[in-house]
Amino acid sequence: MPASPRLLIVTAAFGEGHNSAARNLGLALTQAGAEVKVCDPCMLAAPHSTRLIERAYRYITTHFPKVWERIYRSTDKSDFNKQSLPLMRKPERYLTNLIEDFKPDAIVSTYPVYPYFIARTFRQYGGQVPVFTVVTDSLEVNATWLRAPTDHWIVTDPATKEVMTAAGLPPEKIEVTGFPVHPDFAQMPPVENSACCDPFKILYFPTGKKPFIRRHSRALLDAHPSVQLTIVMGKYVSLLLPRALQIRQEYPGRVKLVGWTRRVTKLLNRHHLVVGKAGGATVHEAIAAHCPMLIHHLVPGQEEGNLRLLESIGCGKLAETPEHLTAAVACMLERDAAGWRTMKRSVTRHDRNSGSITAARFILGRISAKESP
Repeated sequence: MPASPRLLIVTAAFGEGHNSAARNLGLALTQAGAEVKVCDPCMLAAPHSTRLIERAYRYITTHFPKVWERIYRSTDKSDFNKQSLPLMRKPERYLTNLIEDFKPDAIVSTYPVYPYFIARTFRQYGGQVPVFTVVTDSLEVNATWLRAPTDHWIVTDPATKEVMTAAGLPPEKIEVTGFPVHPDFAQMPPVENSACCDPFKILYFPTGKKPFIRRHSRALLDAHPSVQLTIVMGKYVSLLLPRALQIRQEYPGRVKLVGWTRRVTKLLNRHHLVVGKAGGATVHEAIAAHCPMLIHHLVPGQEEGNLRLLESIGCGKLAETPEHLTAAVACMLERDAAGWRTMKRSVTRHDRNSGSITAARFILGRISAKESP
């Protein structure tokens, strides 16, 4: 293996899971001594159209999830082996030039379309390096991932590997590492199973749907007087802040407000429960923090598998209405939080808090094996 192997990681802005996996894996590889370049060919080659598509994606998945389900299912029938997407021609050319300029020892893709671009580049211009595809979905795996021309698939859990092998993929090419969460998760102590649940700290990630932040917050706070709520508004802070301030006034001393933050890793490890949408990054970060989760918003299709994973572990469930949120939290806290402690033990046994480190070791190991005589 080269003294400092060069790794190119390509991602896309269409869903935070892709970007999160790319950033975290890049960090783990850098810490392991690799030279890493992380980039988004779509954003770099076609910024205006990419931002427009990204906004449309977020709006549709938030407000019209059933519409997105139809779009998502239709991609199962798409053939990305042919260059048939006009909007992707510039990103594909950009990626081809990037490979030629950077000359990586391996390429990692956290977005399912790029391996098709890479394969065409190799066919047209020669050269061949290992390609690793990081599957950011769990259990519900779109056919775009399955048909990707890649040397290895990196997946989140054994059940997802079983789904993919049942679809005909060779098991020796699928590596279970866990989702590439931030490397700090492997070192940071979570809330203990035996921890006191008064106060019971809930971390809440609202969507950009304005009416729901007040309904969900009240439902969680009214579930039990011990509940303390931290609301992380992120990129929606300007949209949601007035309503969040109202909740803080209604429940004095019980609500903390956070805008955009880099402290999500610490926040998850300091709370008893997380409430959010079923996105890949959030779900797997909750699992890494050994933090049970309630899902308040589910995008049909790609996020259904994330919910099924939580249910199979025994550490999460769907609670889409305020009434369901109240009932779920109240049930968890009965009999000295027996329900919460059961969920906590289940996610602790699952123990997937070092996915990026494990994936980095696997990638570097495969490069080393390839370089060995």
